[in-house]
Order: sequence, then structure tokens, then C-alpha cells
Amino acid sequence: MIASNAVHTFIYLASQSPRRQELLKQIGTRFELLLPEPGEDTESIETPLLQENARAYVERVTLAKSTVALERWKQKNLPWAPILCADTTVSLPDSVEGQILGKPSNAADAAHILQMLSGKIHQVLSAVALTIEPNEKPYCLVQVSEVQFAQLSTDQIKVYIESGEPFGKAGAYGIQGSGSAFIPSIKGSYSGIMGLPLYETALLLDRAQVIRI
Repeated sequence: MIASNAVHTFIYLASQSPRRQELLKQIGTRFELLLPEPGEDTESIETPLLQENARAYVERVTLAKSTVALERWKQKNLPWAPILCADTTVSLPDSVEGQILGKPSNAADAAHILQMLSGKIHQVLSAVALTIEPNEKPYCLVQVSEVQFAQLSTDQIKVYIESGEPFGKAGAYGIQGSGSAFIPSIKGSYSGIMGLPLYETALLLDRAQVIRI
């Protein structure tokens, strides 16, 4: 249940992703950024646990981000508004090594990930969480899509990595960029593959009575 009947005119987005910002604008949601302070450790949250599957991972990371973002809000002494957090991972569910394919650490790691995805169908899992009231647990939804990847040559992978696009992206590619040329088909949510599933996000915003324009 919602703790109050207040209507919110904006939310806080606890994400540095320009893609998530663009997607929120696409559905007419006003937001202010609630970003980490310099020196704040945000990477350790995204370290997978031993034998953790992709769905459990993306939900846990998103809820952990929500906890950290709430503390950040408290420290900044800001007026209250719902806090939105999200996380995305890529998974080859039948592969032990490819259960969770996060952001590549370097060019060699990016090449390895792209070689694993080449010619296969993989899953993209995006979780979105909204903390509606500061004294309540966040609501969290997970969207799962399937992406068919073309068979990639060594040269294609090399050129793509040299473009710089794989870095900072789960699965070492971006569907909204030149990586889209590797994808014959998808089954699921395009926005979810980009990093913020808009249908699930809209459900949470409606629950929180966030005004959209």
C-alpha cells in the first residue's frame, strides 16, 4: 500500500546512464539526478555472488542501489520524491561462464564476451525499483528479453571494440548504437534491453502517483 496520497510531480533518478535519462523523458517523467558523491564506492555492489543466477543478481543489485540512494538522499537533506534505480545484465542461461555477463573490464574481456554471444540467443534482464516512501521498502520489477545475435567475425568484433561502444555496457554491446547491426531479432522489451523497461517503470510510477506530462 502507498503510505500517503500525495501526488508527486517528479522523481529522483539514481543513475548516471544517459540512456535511462532519455527513456524517462520519452514517457514524460520529470526527474532530478541523485548521483554518487566523488569517492563513493558504487562498483562493489555489482560484484556477482558465488553461484548467483542472473535474475537474482539483477534484482539484488537494483535493491542495493535503492538502499544506497536512499542514504544519499538523507545526507543531502533534499525534499522527498520517489527514488528510481535500475540495473541490467546479460546472460547465457545455459552457460556457467556466461550466467552473468556484465560490463567488460578491458578490450580482451569485451572480445571474450562478444565471442560468447556470437551466433547465440541470450537474455537481457533489467530490474527497476522505486522507493515510494522513505520508510518503506522499494517495489521492484524484472523484465526479461531474448536477443538473437548474428555470427560475428573476428574483424567485426575488433572494429566494434575499437569504436569504444562496448565499454560501460552489460554484455559489451549497445542495442541503441552500432551494435544493433548484430541483432537479427529480439523478443521482449526494446527499452528493457537499453536499460530501463518502460512498461514496468510506468507501472511503478502509476503506483507512486507520479504525474507524467
